[in-house]
Amino acid sequence: MGKPIFIRDLPTEDRPRERLLKHGADKLSNQEILSILIGSGSKSDPVQLLADRILMHFEGIKLLRDATVEELTAIKGIGVAKSLNILAAIELGKRISSYKSIDTYMIRSPEDGANYVMEEMRNLAQEHFVALFLNTKNQIIHRQTLFIGSLNASIVHPRELFREAVRRSAASVLVCHNHPSGDPTPSQEDILVTKRLVESGKIIGIEVIDHLVIGNERFVSLKQKGYL
Repeated sequence: MGKPIFIRDLPTEDRPRERLLKHGADKLSNQEILSILIGSGSKSDPVQLLADRILMHFEGIKLLRDATVEELTAIKGIGVAKSLNILAAIELGKRISSYKSIDTYMIRSPEDGANYVMEEMRNLAQEHFVALFLNTKNQIIHRQTLFIGSLNASIVHPRELFREAVRRSAASVLVCHNHPSGDPTPSQEDILVTKRLVESGKIIGIEVIDHLVIGNERFVSLKQKGYL
C-alpha cells in the first residue's frame, strides 16, 4: 500500500477548495465536496481517505441523505464535529431543494400540489399527513404536518384538519400523504379517510379540493380517481 497523499502535498490547483473557487461546486466530485465539509484529516489519514470511507459506508450519496451522528461517528476518523458539519450541509440541501415561496405559490392542478411537496415527502421513512391551506385565489397560505404514522380514520380526525383551517381563515384545503414504499397506489383506508374529510368539509363550508398520495417521483390524485 502506497504512502497516503495529503491535500497539502497536492498542487495548489488540484486542491478541493481551489478547484471550487476556480471551477464552481458543480465541477467537484462527491469526494471533493465531502473533503471540504470534513475540513481536515488526521496525522495518518488524509481528508480524502475519510471522505472515501463515508462514501463506501453509505454506498455513494443517496443513503447519506438519512445519515445520523451515530452512523457517521462509527466511521474511523469521523468525530462528532465532522459529523455535524456533514449533517448540517445535508439538511441545508434538503431545505433548499424543497423550498417554495408560499406567498406566490398557487394550486391550479394536482400536479401543482404534488410538485410543491414531492421533494420533501418522497423519501420519508414514515407516512406523513400534510395539509396545504389555501385562500380564495388557491394560493398556499400555510402548510402543516398534522400526523405521522400509518393512515387510518381514527388517527386522521377531521377536527384537527378543520380546526387549523378555521384558525388560518382558509377557503379550502389540499391534503397529502406519502407512501414510504414509493408506490402511490391508494389503499382502501386512504379512500375512507378522504371521503370522511370531504363530507366534514362540506358541513363546515371548507372544501377539500384533493387528496394526493405521494410516492417516489409519482403521485395519485384521489380527485382524478373519482373519490372526491
